[in-house]
Amino acid sequence: MGKFEINATKTGFTIRLKAGNGEIIATGGEVYSSLASAKNGTASITKNAPIAALEDQTVEGYTQEKHPKFELYQDKAGEYRFRLKATNGEIIAVSEGYTAKAGCKNGIESVRKNVVDAPVIEPTEE
Repeated sequence: MGKFEINATKTGFTIRLKAGNGEIIATGGEVYSSLASAKNGTASITKNAPIAALEDQTVEGYTQEKHPKFELYQDKAGEYRFRLKATNGEIIAVSEGYTAKAGCKNGIESVRKNVVDAPVIEPTEE
């Protein structure tokens, strides 16, 4: 089972979604100004990921899907990445780069699977 980790930074809070093996499979689309807004971000990812369509932007003449959706694309370095957009079109999660398109698709499926019942681990006070 996956888990969300919320981390405090100098500028706010960040989100990471980790798979059961500890691998980071997605990060939040922004730095959140408060712990409450970061928790709302995890809730949005949990709600949208399982129902999001897949829009493969690496295919010529691809069909634009409605939000929520995963956008699969190639970056300037030629790596495959995805971003999850909520129903309002806001980017709520992004991936790291994958060398193969199949790996990126597996990452999307891993997000879909791991958000279900994923606990949220909050930062500890130091």
